[in-house]
Amino acid sequence: MNHANQTPRHVPVLLARADEILGPALVSGGVLVDATLGLGGHAEHFLRTYPAIRLIGLDRDTEALRLAGERLRPFEDRITLVHTRYDSLAEALGTAGLPATASVRAVLMDLGVSSMQLDESERGFAYSIDAPLDMRMDPTAELTAADVLNTYSHGDLARVLKTYGEERFAGRIASEVVRRRQQRPFSTSAQLVELLYDAIPAATRRTGGHPAKRTFQALRVEVNRELESLEAALPAALDALEVGGRIVVMSYQSLEDKVVKQVLAQRSASRTPVGLPVELPGMGPEFKILTRGAEKASASEIEDNPRAAPVRMRAAERIEEAG
Repeated sequence: MNHANQTPRHVPVLLARADEILGPALVSGGVLVDATLGLGGHAEHFLRTYPAIRLIGLDRDTEALRLAGERLRPFEDRITLVHTRYDSLAEALGTAGLPATASVRAVLMDLGVSSMQLDESERGFAYSIDAPLDMRMDPTAELTAADVLNTYSHGDLARVLKTYGEERFAGRIASEVVRRRQQRPFSTSAQLVELLYDAIPAATRRTGGHPAKRTFQALRVEVNRELESLEAALPAALDALEVGGRIVVMSYQSLEDKVVKQVLAQRSASRTPVGLPVELPGMGPEFKILTRGAEKASASEIEDNPRAAPVRMRAAERIEEAG
């Protein structure tokens, strides 16, 4: 496939707001970890705007790393790119010669599927295009969406659809998947979309958006272990920040945002036992929340970049080292 024109089309989400939050931590230099490098749009902006910083960029997608590397070539003496999931952030810091704790000034996490992955039909992320049921963010990983549909038990399928897709008809869909795969294994997105139109009641299809949206989300989250990866990555990212360091996390679905909200709330709460009249030394909050709830993209940004519509941004600053 020709990727020559892919980089320009990538529009970084909430770029100005991310800069507004992370900029004060980066203005005097230090390390920025872009834990979800993608095509490098955010990274390029920060490298150009803050000439004293060093960037460590992580991505599980080898093609994204290649394209981002091309885009960031003017800054090659200031970047380290690592092929890994963001839950291996501590190991990636080690690769760059840094300790896993208190060693970076800022962390950016732009979660979810990238523009490139959505636009490449053969990756199978989009239910509007017939394509192989792949959905791997890392093409070198083993598990595909087809594997999930063809090998998971009825119970496991229903659990995935209900937990990760918040699908009301998870059991019904799982039963139909099991029935149809005995006749013909699932291999393309069109097969699955056809099943979903048949399995989901017409009244729900008319009012609940595209009937495939929740199932495709659930399969993508399962294939890429997105939630368990995020649950491991966030504490590592927070631990990596120096005092005064900042983190921005952008989520695109409610399950991700819930994890981010819970972890940031926990780390920004006092650790002094309830009932004591004073804050114990070294037991105060480690972080201060910088956003009021989850911030959303403006109407004008969504008009310019429709993929910004579901984004929810949360941010925090480290104010104390762990006791």
